[in-house]
Amino acid sequence: MTTEPALPDAGSLNAEDPADDSLPDSAGDPRHFRSPVSFVRRGSRLQGRRQQAWDELSDRFVIDVPRAEADTSVDPDYVFDAAAEFGRTAPLVVEIGSGLGEAVTHAAEQNPEKNYLAVEVYLPGLAQTLQRIGQKELTNVRVVQANAPEVLTTMLPAGSVDEVWVFFPDPWHKTRHHKRRMVKDEFAELVANVLVPGGIWRLATDWSDYAVQMRDVGDASARFVNLHNGELAGEDSPLTRVNRQGLEKKAPLDDVDTRGGWAPRFAGRTLTSFENKAHQAGRLIFDLTYRKA
Repeated sequence: MTTEPALPDAGSLNAEDPADDSLPDSAGDPRHFRSPVSFVRRGSRLQGRRQQAWDELSDRFVIDVPRAEADTSVDPDYVFDAAAEFGRTAPLVVEIGSGLGEAVTHAAEQNPEKNYLAVEVYLPGLAQTLQRIGQKELTNVRVVQANAPEVLTTMLPAGSVDEVWVFFPDPWHKTRHHKRRMVKDEFAELVANVLVPGGIWRLATDWSDYAVQMRDVGDASARFVNLHNGELAGEDSPLTRVNRQGLEKKAPLDDVDTRGGWAPRFAGRTLTSFENKAHQAGRLIFDLTYRKA
Protein backbone atom coordinates (compact mmCIF):
# COMPACT_ATOMS: atom_id res chain seq x y z
CA MET A 1 0.00 0.00 0.00
CA THR A 2 1.34 3.43 -0.91
CA THR A 3 1.84 5.72 2.03
CA GLU A 4 1.77 9.49 1.91
CA PRO A 5 3.83 11.91 3.96
CA ALA A 6 1.94 13.79 6.63
CA LEU A 7 0.87 17.28 5.69
CA PRO A 8 1.31 20.21 8.06
CA ASP A 9 -1.81 21.74 9.54
CA ALA A 10 -3.96 23.82 7.22
CA GLY A 11 -3.12 27.00 9.07
CA SER A 12 0.60 26.29 8.87
CA LEU A 13 0.96 25.14 5.28
CA ASN A 14 3.09 28.23 4.78
CA ALA A 15 4.37 28.25 8.32
CA GLU A 16 7.21 30.41 9.54
CA ASP A 17 10.70 28.96 9.61
CA PRO A 18 11.94 29.99 13.06
CA ALA A 19 15.56 29.76 11.97
CA ASP A 20 15.20 32.17 9.07
CA ASP A 21 15.60 35.85 9.95
CA SER A 22 16.28 37.09 6.42
CA LEU A 23 13.66 35.64 4.13
CA PRO A 24 13.76 37.05 0.60
CA ASP A 25 11.23 39.60 -0.59
CA SER A 26 8.72 38.53 -3.19
CA ALA A 27 10.10 38.56 -6.72
CA GLY A 28 8.29 39.70 -9.83
CA ASP A 29 6.72 42.74 -11.38
CA PRO A 30 7.70 45.79 -9.27
CA ARG A 31 4.22 47.24 -9.65
CA HIS A 32 2.76 44.91 -7.06
CA PHE A 33 5.36 42.46 -5.74
CA ARG A 34 7.39 44.79 -3.52
CA SER A 35 5.94 43.66 -0.19
CA PRO A 36 7.56 40.62 1.44
CA VAL A 37 5.97 37.27 0.77
CA SER A 38 3.63 36.07 3.49
CA PHE A 39 4.67 32.43 3.21
CA VAL A 40 7.66 30.12 3.19
CA ARG A 41 7.67 27.49 0.47
CA ARG A 42 7.66 23.89 1.68
CA GLY A 43 8.23 20.66 -0.21
CA SER A 44 5.84 20.16 -3.12
CA ARG A 45 6.19 16.50 -4.03
CA LEU A 46 2.99 14.57 -4.53
CA GLN A 47 2.55 10.90 -3.77
CA GLY A 48 -0.19 8.32 -3.61
CA ARG A 49 -3.77 9.57 -3.67
CA ARG A 50 -2.72 13.19 -3.96
CA GLN A 51 -0.75 12.49 -7.11
CA GLN A 52 -3.67 10.46 -8.46
CA ALA A 53 -6.09 13.29 -7.72
CA TRP A 54 -3.79 15.77 -9.44
CA ASP A 55 -3.42 13.55 -12.50
CA GLU A 56 -7.14 12.94 -12.81
CA LEU A 57 -8.63 16.32 -11.84
CA SER A 58 -6.11 19.11 -12.38
CA ASP A 59 -7.00 19.64 -16.04
CA ARG A 60 -10.58 20.38 -15.07
CA PHE A 61 -10.30 22.21 -11.75
CA VAL A 62 -6.86 23.87 -11.60
CA ILE A 63 -6.58 27.34 -13.13
CA ASP A 64 -3.53 27.22 -15.38
CA VAL A 65 -2.43 30.82 -15.02
CA PRO A 66 0.47 32.22 -17.03
CA ARG A 67 3.42 33.01 -14.77
CA ALA A 68 5.46 36.18 -14.56
CA GLU A 69 8.59 34.74 -12.97
CA ALA A 70 8.17 32.44 -9.98
CA ASP A 71 5.94 29.36 -10.04
CA THR A 72 3.42 31.09 -7.74
CA SER A 73 3.40 34.37 -9.65
CA VAL A 74 0.65 35.54 -11.99
CA ASP A 75 1.31 37.32 -15.26
CA PRO A 76 -0.12 40.82 -14.71
CA ASP A 77 -1.84 40.68 -18.10
CA TYR A 78 -3.91 37.63 -17.13
CA VAL A 79 -7.51 38.26 -16.01
CA PHE A 80 -9.72 35.51 -14.60
CA ASP A 81 -13.06 35.06 -16.39
CA ALA A 82 -15.27 33.34 -13.82
CA ALA A 83 -18.29 33.01 -16.10
CA ALA A 84 -16.23 31.25 -18.76
CA GLU A 85 -14.39 29.05 -16.26
CA PHE A 86 -17.51 27.87 -14.39
CA GLY A 87 -19.81 27.95 -17.39
CA ARG A 88 -22.30 30.14 -15.57
CA THR A 89 -22.76 33.47 -13.84
CA ALA A 90 -23.00 33.05 -10.06
CA PRO A 91 -21.76 34.72 -6.87
CA LEU A 92 -18.02 34.12 -6.48
CA VAL A 93 -16.39 33.35 -3.13
CA VAL A 94 -12.58 33.45 -2.92
CA GLU A 95 -10.69 31.78 -0.08
CA ILE A 96 -7.16 33.09 0.38
CA GLY A 97 -4.94 30.39 1.86
CA SER A 98 -7.32 27.46 1.41
CA GLY A 99 -4.96 24.96 3.03
CA LEU A 100 -6.25 21.41 2.70
CA GLY A 101 -9.54 22.58 1.18
CA GLU A 102 -11.77 21.59 4.08
CA ALA A 103 -13.58 24.92 4.38
CA VAL A 104 -13.97 25.72 0.69
CA THR A 105 -15.20 22.28 -0.39
CA HIS A 106 -17.64 22.04 2.51
CA ALA A 107 -19.07 25.44 1.63
CA ALA A 108 -19.28 24.53 -2.05
CA GLU A 109 -21.16 21.37 -1.21
CA GLN A 110 -23.60 23.26 1.00
CA ASN A 111 -24.07 26.14 -1.48
CA PRO A 112 -24.16 24.73 -5.03
CA GLU A 113 -25.58 28.01 -6.31
CA LYS A 114 -22.24 29.76 -5.63
CA ASN A 115 -18.84 29.49 -7.31
CA TYR A 116 -15.68 29.08 -5.22
CA LEU A 117 -12.03 29.82 -5.95
CA ALA A 118 -9.37 28.38 -3.64
CA VAL A 119 -6.05 30.26 -3.62
CA GLU A 120 -3.06 28.41 -2.13
CA VAL A 121 0.70 28.28 -2.73
CA TYR A 122 1.28 24.81 -1.28
CA LEU A 123 0.89 22.14 -3.97
CA PRO A 124 0.04 19.18 -1.68
CA GLY A 125 -2.71 21.30 -0.13
CA LEU A 126 -4.18 21.94 -3.57
CA ALA A 127 -3.94 18.24 -4.39
CA GLN A 128 -5.79 17.46 -1.16
CA THR A 129 -8.45 19.97 -2.21
CA LEU A 130 -8.77 18.16 -5.54
CA GLN A 131 -9.29 14.91 -3.63
CA ARG A 132 -12.14 16.48 -1.71
CA ILE A 133 -13.64 17.89 -4.91
CA GLY A 134 -13.61 14.42 -6.42
CA GLN A 135 -15.00 12.73 -3.32
CA LYS A 136 -17.86 15.22 -3.08
CA GLU A 137 -18.40 15.30 -6.85
CA LEU A 138 -18.29 19.08 -6.88
CA THR A 139 -18.41 21.18 -10.00
CA ASN A 140 -18.41 24.67 -8.45
CA VAL A 141 -14.82 24.87 -7.15
CA ARG A 142 -11.63 25.90 -8.91
CA VAL A 143 -8.14 26.06 -7.40
CA VAL A 144 -5.11 28.15 -8.24
CA GLN A 145 -1.53 27.95 -7.03
CA ALA A 146 -0.66 31.62 -6.73
CA ASN A 147 0.52 34.37 -4.43
CA ALA A 148 -2.58 36.07 -3.01
CA PRO A 149 -1.60 39.73 -3.58
CA GLU A 150 -1.06 39.02 -7.27
CA VAL A 151 -4.42 37.28 -7.52
CA LEU A 152 -6.13 40.28 -5.92
CA THR A 153 -4.13 42.92 -7.79
CA THR A 154 -4.48 41.83 -11.41
CA MET A 155 -5.99 38.36 -11.81
CA LEU A 156 -9.44 39.12 -10.38
CA PRO A 157 -11.39 41.93 -12.06
CA ALA A 158 -12.50 44.83 -9.89
CA GLY A 159 -15.95 44.30 -8.39
CA SER A 160 -16.14 40.64 -9.38
CA VAL A 161 -16.10 38.84 -6.00
CA ASP A 162 -18.97 38.53 -3.53
CA GLU A 163 -16.94 37.29 -0.55
CA VAL A 164 -13.25 37.03 0.36
CA TRP A 165 -12.23 34.64 3.13
CA VAL A 166 -8.95 34.77 5.06
CA PHE A 167 -9.05 32.01 7.67
CA PHE A 168 -6.08 31.28 9.94
CA PRO A 169 -3.29 32.91 7.93
CA ASP A 170 0.29 32.38 9.08
CA PRO A 171 0.64 34.47 12.29
CA TRP A 172 4.40 35.14 11.93
CA HIS A 173 4.81 35.34 15.69
CA LYS A 174 8.21 37.01 15.88
CA THR A 175 7.98 40.80 16.00
CA ARG A 176 10.64 41.17 13.31
CA HIS A 177 8.48 39.03 11.02
CA HIS A 178 5.20 40.89 11.55
CA LYS A 179 5.82 42.77 8.31
CA ARG A 180 5.21 39.46 6.55
CA ARG A 181 1.70 39.08 7.88
CA MET A 182 -0.83 39.08 5.09
CA VAL A 183 -3.52 41.28 6.64
CA LYS A 184 -2.19 44.83 6.47
CA ASP A 185 -3.58 48.17 5.26
CA GLU A 186 -2.50 47.59 1.65
CA PHE A 187 -4.02 44.11 1.64
CA ALA A 188 -7.37 45.53 2.77
CA GLU A 189 -7.31 47.84 -0.24
CA LEU A 190 -6.73 44.90 -2.57
CA VAL A 191 -9.65 43.01 -1.03
CA ALA A 192 -11.92 46.03 -1.30
CA ASN A 193 -11.04 46.49 -4.97
CA VAL A 194 -12.15 43.00 -6.02
CA LEU A 195 -15.34 42.93 -3.94
CA VAL A 196 -18.71 43.91 -5.34
CA PRO A 197 -20.45 46.83 -3.59
CA GLY A 198 -21.68 45.43 -0.30
CA GLY A 199 -19.33 42.44 -0.62
CA ILE A 200 -18.17 40.62 2.50
CA TRP A 201 -14.68 40.10 3.92
CA ARG A 202 -14.46 37.33 6.53
CA LEU A 203 -11.40 36.75 8.70
CA ALA A 204 -10.48 34.34 11.47
CA THR A 205 -7.38 33.63 13.55
CA ASP A 206 -6.52 31.78 16.72
CA TRP A 207 -3.83 34.25 17.84
CA SER A 208 -4.98 37.32 19.76
CA ASP A 209 -2.26 39.75 18.67
CA TYR A 210 -2.95 39.00 15.01
CA ALA A 211 -6.68 39.33 15.72
CA VAL A 212 -6.05 42.82 17.10
CA GLN A 213 -4.02 43.69 14.00
CA MET A 214 -6.81 42.41 11.73
CA ARG A 215 -9.38 44.46 13.64
CA ASP A 216 -7.20 47.57 13.48
CA VAL A 217 -6.74 47.16 9.71
CA GLY A 218 -10.42 46.55 9.00
CA ASP A 219 -11.73 49.27 11.28
CA ALA A 220 -9.24 51.84 9.96
CA SER A 221 -10.19 51.28 6.33
CA ALA A 222 -12.70 53.70 4.85
CA ARG A 223 -13.59 50.95 2.39
CA PHE A 224 -15.14 48.67 5.03
CA VAL A 225 -17.77 48.65 7.76
CA ASN A 226 -17.45 46.28 10.72
CA LEU A 227 -20.76 44.39 10.77
CA HIS A 228 -20.36 43.71 14.50
CA ASN A 229 -18.96 47.02 15.67
CA GLY A 230 -18.91 47.16 19.48
CA GLU A 231 -20.21 43.61 19.87
CA LEU A 232 -18.56 40.96 22.06
CA ALA A 233 -16.82 43.63 24.13
CA GLY A 234 -15.92 43.72 27.80
CA GLU A 235 -16.43 40.45 29.64
CA ASP A 236 -17.92 38.88 26.48
CA SER A 237 -14.79 39.51 24.42
CA PRO A 238 -12.55 36.58 23.53
CA LEU A 239 -9.64 39.00 23.93
CA THR A 240 -10.63 39.64 27.54
CA ARG A 241 -10.73 35.91 28.13
CA VAL A 242 -7.26 35.44 26.64
CA ASN A 243 -5.85 38.18 28.87
CA ARG A 244 -7.67 37.20 32.04
CA GLN A 245 -6.96 33.50 31.74
CA GLY A 246 -3.39 33.84 30.48
CA LEU A 247 -4.09 31.66 27.45
CA GLU A 248 -1.19 33.13 25.51
CA LYS A 249 2.29 34.24 26.49
CA LYS A 250 1.73 37.78 25.25
CA ALA A 251 -1.34 39.85 26.06
CA PRO A 252 -1.82 42.56 23.40
CA LEU A 253 -4.11 44.79 25.49
CA ASP A 254 -5.09 45.45 29.08
CA ASP A 255 -7.28 42.95 30.88
CA VAL A 256 -10.64 44.16 29.51
CA ASP A 257 -11.31 44.64 25.81
CA THR A 258 -13.80 47.52 25.83
CA ARG A 259 -13.73 47.91 22.06
CA GLY A 260 -15.06 44.56 20.87
CA GLY A 261 -16.13 44.32 17.26
CA TRP A 262 -15.72 40.54 17.07
CA ALA A 263 -18.14 38.54 14.97
CA PRO A 264 -19.82 35.33 16.07
CA ARG A 265 -18.21 32.26 14.57
CA PHE A 266 -19.03 32.06 10.86
CA ALA A 267 -21.54 29.24 10.59
CA GLY A 268 -20.51 28.58 7.00
CA ARG A 269 -16.99 27.57 8.04
CA THR A 270 -16.76 23.88 8.82
CA LEU A 271 -14.64 22.90 11.81
CA THR A 272 -11.36 22.13 10.07
CA SER A 273 -8.64 19.92 11.49
CA PHE A 274 -6.49 22.99 12.08
CA GLU A 275 -9.20 24.89 13.95
CA ASN A 276 -9.94 21.80 16.02
CA LYS A 277 -6.27 21.56 17.01
CA ALA A 278 -6.35 25.21 18.08
CA HIS A 279 -9.28 24.40 20.36
CA GLN A 280 -7.45 21.38 21.76
CA ALA A 281 -4.43 23.58 22.51
CA GLY A 282 -6.67 25.94 24.49
CA ARG A 283 -6.55 28.83 22.03
CA LEU A 284 -9.62 30.92 21.30
CA ILE A 285 -10.91 31.74 17.81
CA PHE A 286 -11.41 35.36 16.75
CA ASP A 287 -13.83 36.05 13.87
CA LEU A 288 -14.27 39.36 12.08
CA THR A 289 -16.76 40.29 9.35
CA TYR A 290 -16.59 43.43 7.21
CA ARG A 291 -18.85 44.73 4.46
CA LYS A 292 -17.49 46.84 1.63
CA ALA A 293 -18.85 50.34 2.13
